[in-house]
Amino acid sequence: MWDELAEKLVDFEDYFRRWRFNHVTTVERVIGFKRGTGGTSGVSYLRRMLEVQLFPELWQVRTTL
Repeated sequence: MWDELAEKLVDFEDYFRRWRFNHVTTVERVIGFKRGTGGTSGVSYLRRMLEVQLFPELWQVRTTL
């Protein structure tokens, strides 16, 4: 049961990372490298967010196993 939940969470993170990538690509096409909404640095901020893991513990467990 827990392993199924962990797999679903990893799948969710995968889908979210794909959304982030599509989002950063769209933002770059629409506003270029202008300052982002909310006062962020825009595309450069979004690119850094591509590296953020939602569930780092799950990835660590997968590495350990």
